[in-house]
Amino acid sequence: MPKVTFREERCKGCALCIAACPVKIISFADRLNAKGYKPATVTEDKMKDCIGCGSCYRMCPDCVITVEK
Repeated sequence: MPKVTFREERCKGCALCIAACPVKIISFADRLNAKGYKPATVTEDKMKDCIGCGSCYRMCPDCVITVEK
Protein backbone atom coordinates (compact mmCIF):
# COMPACT_ATOMS: atom_id res chain seq x y z
CA MET A 1 0.00 0.00 0.00
CA PRO A 2 1.36 3.46 -0.90
CA LYS A 3 2.21 5.89 1.87
CA VAL A 4 2.44 9.68 1.76
CA THR A 5 4.40 11.58 4.39
CA PHE A 6 4.69 15.32 4.90
CA ARG A 7 7.51 17.31 6.47
CA GLU A 8 4.96 19.48 8.19
CA GLU A 9 7.49 21.95 9.56
CA ARG A 10 8.32 23.00 5.96
CA CYS A 11 4.73 23.26 4.68
CA LYS A 12 3.48 26.78 3.98
CA GLY A 13 -0.11 25.76 3.30
CA CYS A 14 -0.22 26.63 -0.40
CA ALA A 15 -2.78 23.83 -1.11
CA LEU A 16 -1.24 22.85 -4.45
CA CYS A 17 -1.02 19.24 -3.28
CA ILE A 18 -4.67 19.28 -2.21
CA ALA A 19 -5.72 20.45 -5.67
CA ALA A 20 -3.46 17.90 -7.41
CA CYS A 21 -4.64 14.81 -5.52
CA PRO A 22 -6.96 12.81 -7.82
CA VAL A 23 -8.55 10.88 -4.92
CA LYS A 24 -8.88 13.98 -2.67
CA ILE A 25 -7.35 12.50 0.49
CA ILE A 26 -5.12 15.47 1.41
CA SER A 27 -6.44 18.15 3.76
CA PHE A 28 -5.13 20.78 6.14
CA ALA A 29 -4.24 19.72 9.69
CA ASP A 30 -6.09 21.26 12.63
CA ARG A 31 -2.82 22.42 14.17
CA LEU A 32 -0.25 25.04 13.16
CA ASN A 33 3.38 24.36 12.35
CA ALA A 34 6.27 26.41 13.77
CA LYS A 35 5.88 28.98 10.97
CA GLY A 36 2.20 29.51 11.78
CA TYR A 37 0.72 27.66 8.81
CA LYS A 38 -1.77 24.81 8.81
CA PRO A 39 0.22 22.05 7.11
CA ALA A 40 -1.22 19.64 4.58
CA THR A 41 -1.64 16.08 5.79
CA VAL A 42 -3.31 12.74 5.11
CA THR A 43 -5.12 11.11 8.02
CA GLU A 44 -4.52 7.43 8.71
CA ASP A 45 -8.08 6.47 7.77
CA LYS A 46 -7.69 8.10 4.33
CA MET A 47 -4.21 6.70 3.69
CA LYS A 48 -5.72 3.41 2.50
CA ASP A 49 -7.26 5.30 -0.46
CA CYS A 50 -3.89 6.61 -1.70
CA ILE A 51 -3.03 5.31 -5.18
CA GLY A 52 0.63 6.36 -5.02
CA CYS A 53 0.46 8.47 -8.19
CA GLY A 54 2.89 11.12 -6.90
CA SER A 55 0.86 14.09 -8.16
CA CYS A 56 1.11 15.78 -4.77
CA TYR A 57 4.88 15.23 -4.69
CA ARG A 58 5.36 16.77 -8.12
CA MET A 59 3.23 19.82 -7.32
CA CYS A 60 4.88 20.73 -4.01
CA PRO A 61 7.24 23.70 -4.47
CA ASP A 62 8.94 23.13 -1.11
CA CYS A 63 9.81 19.40 -1.22
CA VAL A 64 7.52 18.67 1.72
CA ILE A 65 6.03 15.41 0.41
CA THR A 66 7.43 11.90 0.09
CA VAL A 67 5.47 9.13 -1.64
CA GLU A 68 6.42 5.53 -0.95
CA LYS A 69 5.00 2.77 -3.10
